[in-house]
Amino acid sequence: MIELDNVSLAYAGRTGPVLALEGASMSVKKGEFAAVVGPSGCGKSTLMKLVTGLVKPTKGIVSVNGSQVNGPVKLAGMAFQNSNLLPWRTVIDNLMLPLEIVEPYRSNFLSRKDEYRAKGEKLLDTVGLTGFGDRFPWELSGGMQQRASLCRALIHEPMLVMLDEPFAALDAFTREELWCVLRDVWERLRFTVVLVTHDLREAAFLADTIHIMSARPGKIIETRHVDFARPRHLDVCYSSPFTDLVHTLRNKIAEVRQT
Repeated sequence: MIELDNVSLAYAGRTGPVLALEGASMSVKKGEFAAVVGPSGCGKSTLMKLVTGLVKPTKGIVSVNGSQVNGPVKLAGMAFQNSNLLPWRTVIDNLMLPLEIVEPYRSNFLSRKDEYRAKGEKLLDTVGLTGFGDRFPWELSGGMQQRASLCRALIHEPMLVMLDEPFAALDAFTREELWCVLRDVWERLRFTVVLVTHDLREAAFLADTIHIMSARPGKIIETRHVDFARPRHLDVCYSSPFTDLVHTLRNKIAEVRQT
């Protein structure tokens, strides 16, 4: 589904080019849940922008679904640390925004608006937001806004979902609750996911594969496969194998931060 082949990216800086990624290579299979972890400033978010076509590599090739990426990837849904819901639109109208923009939904939006609204309400039911479609974002808690943001990323049934620290701003309990929401939606729909996160427990709980990045300029230095049986329950987070994996990831990141 995703292939990065020896990708480098340099940003223009005030005193010269800033190398964000250098020789980064990564593969993600269709339907796989992949996580990307690494020290702050290593280029995790830059990697996400490359995959979605928001920036172009200085060197190397980025491919999604068998095609080289040369512009914004239309088959991707995205969610970020901030929910970025439009405050003047209701929750359901925020959800339907991608359907107003992305084909083939855009051409049929007015004629099928009621159908799309029902689809959005059903998605809200899935994440525990039944009855909140007509509320405004400012009437929702932070965790509820992130649930709505996740629904917006999924409403157009993307083949690929890119998540950039989507739960980082939430308290620990709400964060774990939303791990389970994402787990359940992914188990049901099996879209491809790339999750960028600083939370190593989050990566270990959700992902099939964890890609570890070096310090800047970033590259993938190690890939670990997560073997915990699915469906996973939060109890696994308190098991010795889980704790060992998190410690191993933390030690590796501590090591690359010093290089």
